[in-house]
Amino acid sequence: MARSFHTLLYYLYQPYKWLFLIPFIFLNTFFFGVAAVVLSSLVSQRIGSYFGGVIWSRVNAFFTPMFVTVTGRKNVCKHTSYVIISNHQSIYDIFLIYGWLGIDIKWIMKKEARKIPGVGFGSRKVGHIFLDRSNSRVAMESLNEAKKRLVNGISVVFFPEGTRSITGELGVFKRGAFKIAIDLGLPLLPITVTGTKEILPAGTLNIFPGKAKMIIHPSIDIKKYNENNILELINHAREIIGSSLPYEPKP
Repeated sequence: MARSFHTLLYYLYQPYKWLFLIPFIFLNTFFFGVAAVVLSSLVSQRIGSYFGGVIWSRVNAFFTPMFVTVTGRKNVCKHTSYVIISNHQSIYDIFLIYGWLGIDIKWIMKKEARKIPGVGFGSRKVGHIFLDRSNSRVAMESLNEAKKRLVNGISVVFFPEGTRSITGELGVFKRGAFKIAIDLGLPLLPITVTGTKEILPAGTLNIFPGKAKMIIHPSIDIKKYNENNILELINHAREIIGSSLPYEPKP
């Protein structure tokens, strides 16, 4: 009976999704993107990021709708900058983290993104960080520039799996986020997201209303870690994130 009712709701939702929600998300993403650039230029990057990140995410979540629960807010200090790491199940992870984490966040972008029309200019205006590791000197300049921006509670977000999980199981973590945390001397803030996979599975447009949860874990002090024991740090962070998933993380 419950399955039949869910199937009925699914088919009733489809006209709303195709005729309103998907066009609405595309249009408001453009609108909020332009507004974020304008506000960042005329007022401040923090205001631009809030409007183009938090408000944008909450509007899209509301119209989906996505019902959000957050635990562990006490583990975030608004005046501390973090390297934030999270598992990745869906595009809706971005809405969840942007909309409900409650701190100013930036994204690390590859240097090639600077050349994309609109994207490079807009990303610079709102303060996203371009990282160039083409050689050691340029990489150090990029890291020094990042360190200047990641202060007073401005943090950076990574999905260390590198791609969305199809099954919901936790994938292998790449080194990038952990290397940057060590290089910049910033604490890691592990986050687990659940439920977003059911709202929008990876590689599909099968959006459906649902409940999402974000668990904010205690931060990890990286002072005792370096290049020699970075795998220990990666495994420790992965265990923390995996501990709140309904799937057992593979070693």
